Amino acid sequence: MTNLDARPEEVVCAEGGGGPQLLPPRDVPLGGPRAMTVRRTLPQRRRSLIGSWCFLDHYGPDPVSASGGMRVARHPHTGLATVSLLFTGAIAHQDSAGYRAIVRPGEVNLMVAGRGISHQEFSTPDTGLLHGVQLWYALPDRTRHTAPTFEHYAPEPVPGPGSLLRVYLGALAGSVSPVRTHTPPLLAAEIALDAGARLELAVDPAFEHGVLLDAGDLVLEGDPVPAGHLAYLPPGRARLVLQAGPRPVRALLIGGEPLGERIVMWWNFVGRSHAEVAAYRAAWQAEIGAEPAPDGEADPRFGPYPEGQPAPLPAPALPTVPLRPRG
Repeated sequence: MTNLDARPEEVVCAEGGGGPQLLPPRDVPLGGPRAMTVRRTLPQRRRSLIGSWCFLDHYGPDPVSASGGMRVARHPHTGLATVSLLFTGAIAHQDSAGYRAIVRPGEVNLMVAGRGISHQEFSTPDTGLLHGVQLWYALPDRTRHTAPTFEHYAPEPVPGPGSLLRVYLGALAGSVSPVRTHTPPLLAAEIALDAGARLELAVDPAFEHGVLLDAGDLVLEGDPVPAGHLAYLPPGRARLVLQAGPRPVRALLIGGEPLGERIVMWWNFVGRSHAEVAAYRAAWQAEIGAEPAPDGEADPRFGPYPEGQPAPLPAPALPTVPLRPRG
């Protein structure tokens, strides 16, 4: 998925805050004549990072016949990883590192962009209802120039009294994901609660956490969470308590150690300076033939790519003011 909602200001790393802090979603069209609308809770001005997590889009349930489904043509990424999770439907992934995979409910696709990758994502022809989330996390400086890679994983569900967990990344409730994230420890897990069920989870107190409510009535640490909102909890907690109300709950729990680095995030790139991000944009534009290479020689960091695919997405214009790293 691409951040087609590029804005003239840079996205910056946010620090501090109390908890739980409610982060409301905003509707963002992904573009095109039949734009698929997503609900974005990260990044926003109040908070740009939770651990290394820097981007969260929540969408559906959308009838594909009405929304057009997900149709995101080839686009680039640097310095981050994408995480695709579904509740209903299926999405086909293809990238310039040679990986192809379909993600379905109960599975995760993780694409580590590293120094640079390009990919496309399309809902499959047999998908009637599309519903899920896509997240990005920023890679730390020590791994952000690594070669791109990809993993697909289907965790075993963890049942409990009135609950069911799926741990996609990291470790929780005795379930440990084997997926290598190339980042400081982080967590991504799906939580289902029966109506009236209470769940207490032991968590790493070094982590900050976020809980996205997809459906149902949820009270987190004594405070209600509205549907579609992301509730932020700062480091220092050794447990989280989730209580379902009259309706059963489905939620996504993310977390991680604070990144602790100054970053610049613009469009689909994570870098450390305006000049670096501008160079990524120039390399992409030259690679797809949208603009000439500044020095006359293209930097093929985002390819090669199979022929016969939909046309790639060009990058938007850079802001007229320098992007400033924050942290």
